[in-house]
Amino acid sequence: MRATVIHGPRDVRVEQVPDPVIHRPTDAVVRVVATCVCGSDLWGYRGVRAPGEPHRIGHEFVGVVEEVGVEVRRVHVGDFVVAPFSISDNTCVHCRHGVHTSCERAAWWGSPDHEGISSDAAQGEYVRVPLADGTLVVTPEHPDAALLPHVLTLTDVLGTGHHAALSAGVHAGSTVAVVGDGAVGLCGVIAARRLGAERIVAFSRHPARQALARRFGATDVVAERGDDGAAAVHDLLDGVGPDAVLECVGTKESMDQALATVRPGGRVGFVGVPAGGPELRVQTMFSSNKGVVGGVAPVRGYIEGLLPDVWAGTIEPGLVFDGTFGLDDIADAYRAMDERTVTKAFVLP
Repeated sequence: MRATVIHGPRDVRVEQVPDPVIHRPTDAVVRVVATCVCGSDLWGYRGVRAPGEPHRIGHEFVGVVEEVGVEVRRVHVGDFVVAPFSISDNTCVHCRHGVHTSCERAAWWGSPDHEGISSDAAQGEYVRVPLADGTLVVTPEHPDAALLPHVLTLTDVLGTGHHAALSAGVHAGSTVAVVGDGAVGLCGVIAARRLGAERIVAFSRHPARQALARRFGATDVVAERGDDGAAAVHDLLDGVGPDAVLECVGTKESMDQALATVRPGGRVGFVGVPAGGPELRVQTMFSSNKGVVGGVAPVRGYIEGLLPDVWAGTIEPGLVFDGTFGLDDIADAYRAMDERTVTKAFVLP
């Protein structure tokens, strides 16, 4: 089968790799119907994190179950499934506490699974899914082409934006600012609106992303950065600052922006994958009672709660996909993401 392999900075290729097979009775094999490129994939692509030896890449996919192991009970051949970006059993103590990314048998697409067998990655034609009953979520039926991009966001960016909003304590009547206008930040706007936020300020300098943020529920857009950006948000919110800030980038500058913007006693929900040396200004947090909560989003625990709104069209997170590519054009998809000519690249195998 064909799959994406990263060889080094700005060097991704589609290559022939072995077809996945059932290794243990809790596995399933899924035919990928749609996948995508994530902003976090760019850290290796750009060389911010050394990509190491050539390896499979990609962690977001939806598809159809082709085969299941003899101990798989919840998932059946022919089901359409959503695969969150981490593998989990959905039964251990950490999963029961809603932290599936800390599952006692957690694993990551493209890396060895909990028993040391190499896992497939998402940007290919088929994927072996360990712990299929715990990892996969079955949809009500097969989505049509119009619904498919929205369903794909459940694998990562929608749940990650939701995690930022929950971590920041967003609730009905909250005032919120969102740092980052990529797919996660835009989904953070959706999450804040869905949770009842009264005022949502999006940081963005990109006209198309500004327009999408407003469509998703942002009441205001601020283009300034640093102290000027914080001041602009404060001016919009009676000089006080927002109750919550969603940090959706993962750099030192984005965390500084979040802490400078949130009001005293407010909370920053951070989900940006750390890169570029993000730091916490502990003295600022101490002196102003500003809290920082968040981390890698346990999206498996959110999928079933978010799926009904996606299925009904109440929210339209798939609008973050503004470029469609075939798997053979995956290098173009990465290049477009890297150059910010698309917000998020949708990939059809």
